[in-house]
Amino acid sequence: MANNFTFYSPTEIVFGRGTHAETARYVQKYHGSKVLVVYGSERVVQSGLLESVVAPMRAVGLGCHLLGGVVPNPHLGKVYEGIELGKREGVDFLLAVGGGSVIDTVKAIAYGLAEPEHDVWELFAGKRTAKACLPVASVLTIAAAGSESSNSCVITNENTKEKRAYDDDLARPKFAVMNPELTLTLPDYQTESGCADIMMHTMERYFTSMGNLELTDAIAEALLRTVMENAKILHADPANYDARAEIMWAGSLAHNGLTGCGNGESDFVTHMLEHEMGGMFDVTHGAGLAAVWPSWARYVCGSILPRFVRYAVNVMGVEPGATDAETAEKGIRAMEDFYRSIGMPTNMRELGIAPTDDQLRAMAASCAAACGGSKGAARVLYEEDMYNVYKMAL
Repeated sequence: MANNFTFYSPTEIVFGRGTHAETARYVQKYHGSKVLVVYGSERVVQSGLLESVVAPMRAVGLGCHLLGGVVPNPHLGKVYEGIELGKREGVDFLLAVGGGSVIDTVKAIAYGLAEPEHDVWELFAGKRTAKACLPVASVLTIAAAGSESSNSCVITNENTKEKRAYDDDLARPKFAVMNPELTLTLPDYQTESGCADIMMHTMERYFTSMGNLELTDAIAEALLRTVMENAKILHADPANYDARAEIMWAGSLAHNGLTGCGNGESDFVTHMLEHEMGGMFDVTHGAGLAAVWPSWARYVCGSILPRFVRYAVNVMGVEPGATDAETAEKGIRAMEDFYRSIGMPTNMRELGIAPTDDQLRAMAASCAAACGGSKGAARVLYEEDMYNVYKMAL
């Protein structure tokens, strides 16, 4: 059964070799004049990428102000710093040069600048809804979060250890420059964590009990198989441009809403569970997702067994077992084997963390609170369920 849906994906994609050289033209196209350019590590400076983006903007008369130092699981403190800088310089456009953490930081800053009378954390704490947002765009340097074309951003309050998401179409980027060449120097762990994140964005929409559209399922399954194939290629041959191009394009398609059209409500419990792990232990997001997904899958599998059977056969390519339950379990084991084949963990031990029982309880309580008490489209999970999934994932 297909559900009604609205598909909205206004971001202009500028894809291919050398496209970052066109950034200034697109900033002008979307009426930017005073640009806050935000980036993360010094890698973008040392490689010359930042200068290759900023110099042409300045050459055509655009004002450029720089803010670096964004970290993975991006911090609220950096958002506040960007808001103050933006106010001081009269910024009217924000450009991220980086991956999901940088883009999410830019979105949060843009919210804060558009409504300076409010504390931007109120959005992430669920206390209000945004009324405005300055225009944002990105030059993407890692394929993972899909934030370059999504309505989502996730920020960590480093004081309270809360990692929270806020979704709003106001922050859909105006454009995304996507040059796969810019990802060639990424460490393998980052590349593969990105692949895990891309797959999870699709799987969160795929594993639902609320109706499905056949065409959307077919798109989702093809995307998942493509990411798996190319993740393995990049694990062995990180300089393969074609594989990086496939992964980069998949990253945007996985999180711009396409793979959920007609599928009813998305699940996203695995993401919420990982957010608590990221907030408490500062783990790499994609790796954290891989570490908790097998336990979540086994916990909810019986509630949507036909979906897990279809996934096992159509995505993981397993031979059906004697029962549907056996086929589903074979699919989950095949997924674990895939994760390990690209250096990703399948539990918290392999991730490198060992939470105490009190920490598991605290994460479950915080996760349930962030979800409003419960969450799930595959199966509705409550605080005790979340604790059980965490415990299974040890």
